Amino acid sequence: MCNEKHPIIVAIDGYASCGKSTMARSLSRYADYLYVDSGAIYRAITYYCIKNSFFTKDKDGEIDTRLLGLKLSALNVGFKRLENNTIHTVLNGEDVENVIRLTEVASLVSRVAAIDIVREHVTLICRSLGKHRGIVMDGRDIGTVVFPDAELKIFVTASPTTRARRRFNELKDRGQYTDFHIILANVIERDRIDSTRAIAPLCQAPDALLLDNSNMSLDEQQAWLVAQFDRAVAKNAPCILK
Repeated sequence: MCNEKHPIIVAIDGYASCGKSTMARSLSRYADYLYVDSGAIYRAITYYCIKNSFFTKDKDGEIDTRLLGLKLSALNVGFKRLENNTIHTVLNGEDVENVIRLTEVASLVSRVAAIDIVREHVTLICRSLGKHRGIVMDGRDIGTVVFPDAELKIFVTASPTTRARRRFNELKDRGQYTDFHIILANVIERDRIDSTRAIAPLCQAPDALLLDNSNMSLDEQQAWLVAQFDRAVAKNAPCILK
């Protein structure tokens, strides 16, 4: 018989604002797995760079990598679960979940994520979190770099306009009003940077399942995701001959 409780790694990659985090959080609850938003780690580091003036004022969005390199190993990024079961990002003991979602951080995170020392640092954090498996992690290079041996890999996409509209509504619900065209421009620019960076560019792993959720409801998306997860668990469960 097969042990279907054998924990697996689920890697969910995809473009900005395509609903990866919503999918991953939902699946982690269904599977009773640890959930990690790798993008939140990059956002937390970006927030730290903004807060400590690491972005050079005389250049367009460039970062003082020397200063960042000196401070990076001392940054403690983690997660905490609140009583309402939501997960918040913590940076050096400070709850930064709301501030890292601001447009100011979103507009610069891809630049920070393209820095080699940052990617190496975050990859180590992510791998340490998944060493016991039983984890759902979303990001840009989870299935290609962080966990190339993940039993279930999903690559999510949607049209830029759809993703910008989702992001606009998300910010609006939080009381953060931003011009839609600014958000759309940010989504397109992040796509360009993420897909063309020299280190770990955003791309679909050869063995990843492609999901275009442009016209899917959350319920339809969840049903598809659960079906893929159950199939992957059954496929990878060790069998015991009796």
